[in-house]
Amino acid sequence: MPGELVDFGDFVQATLPGLLRYGHALTGNPHDAADLVQTVLEKIGSRWTYVHEKTGDPLAYVRRSMANAHVSRWRRTRRENLVADLPDTSPHVPDDPFEHEPLWRALRTLPPRQRAVMVLRYYEGLSEAEIAGALGVTQGTVKSQASKAITSLRSKLTVADIQGEGSDAG
Repeated sequence: MPGELVDFGDFVQATLPGLLRYGHALTGNPHDAADLVQTVLEKIGSRWTYVHEKTGDPLAYVRRSMANAHVSRWRRTRRENLVADLPDTSPHVPDDPFEHEPLWRALRTLPPRQRAVMVLRYYEGLSEAEIAGALGVTQGTVKSQASKAITSLRSKLTVADIQGEGSDAG
């Protein structure tokens, strides 16, 4: 269990794949996910003794830190950035394999807190109490954010999206 790992290196090795998946679901792409995980683990690593001894559940603490860092970054960067000149070339960014998945597209439109709740509940399989602990909110907040997210997802997804647009015979 990650909460029982005393050495920070062992903790990272045991939890890194799950943290990267969680980060990917939060940010919408693997590159931002890796940056988010790295940033949070750098901060946690320098305070590992405190985090391990005082938080009770280091993995929940890391998840909450990731969600908070993502929300903070989203708030900072959602404003329009004006530049004097357009760049000469556009960098080649590989396509996200989930780019055209309807559920993935709809999930990416959710506000960061709702997305975090949905990812922790349905992707990581955490209970409402565990999500509340991981995000540092009440269970009522988890329930309301999940309800709002599900309502939003339902309105964005049609039956055709769920069944696959090219699957009808004709």
